[in-house]
Amino acid sequence: MTEDPIEQDIAARLAEVRQQIDEAVVRAGRPPGAVRLLAVSKTKPAAAIRAAHAAGQREFGESYAQELAQKAEELRDLDGLVWHFIGRLQRNKAKQVAQAARVIHTVDRPELAAELGKRAAAAGVRVRILVEVNVAGEASKGGCTPAELAAVLAAVAAEPSLDAAGLMTIPPVTDDPEGARAFFAELRALRDRHGGAAALPELSMGMTHDFAVAVAEGATIVRVGTAIFGARG
Repeated sequence: MTEDPIEQDIAARLAEVRQQIDEAVVRAGRPPGAVRLLAVSKTKPAAAIRAAHAAGQREFGESYAQELAQKAEELRDLDGLVWHFIGRLQRNKAKQVAQAARVIHTVDRPELAAELGKRAAAAGVRVRILVEVNVAGEASKGGCTPAELAAVLAAVAAEPSLDAAGLMTIPPVTDDPEGARAFFAELRALRDRHGGAAALPELSMGMTHDFAVAVAEGATIVRVGTAIFGARG
């Protein structure tokens, strides 16, 4: 049976991104498998996710609660699918997100951690939490300040249904990927000041244009959408 051209294209793009990640890992002197690829599937149709799944991808990132819920239901037949939530999250969407996502990257305040803990407990699930830190202090972006990080981590630790898994950041947009390096390095330094990799194993940082720099600075999860699925329509 002839493979669908769109499926072939996504498979080829995935293979290319994986190779680039592997090469960045080698250049950084890190062990094979040290970095996981999160395919950012927000605004993309379920068919595109099915194509990526057929090519071996299992972790997918969504940014909108309703879209996540719809896709999780539509794709529930796919084995091993793990949903990550990577968008800004309001407390009134916590129930929907906690039910579908097993990893949430954007917890940035104690009240949100408490609400997610309550919703996860009610749903009988455990959710891995990454605290988003606004390292650059950009008013347009979510995330706690570095000074607020300890309080957010404490709130996550207080919830039996949540597991503090690491930190996430989105650096300022720059044409040169090297412009993000200092912000990635700062997130790693913050992790070191709050228990290190033993306490917070994940660093979610780096996207399509700058993930190689993020890998060099210690990323364990890179969030790539455009290089896999194409530009958002």
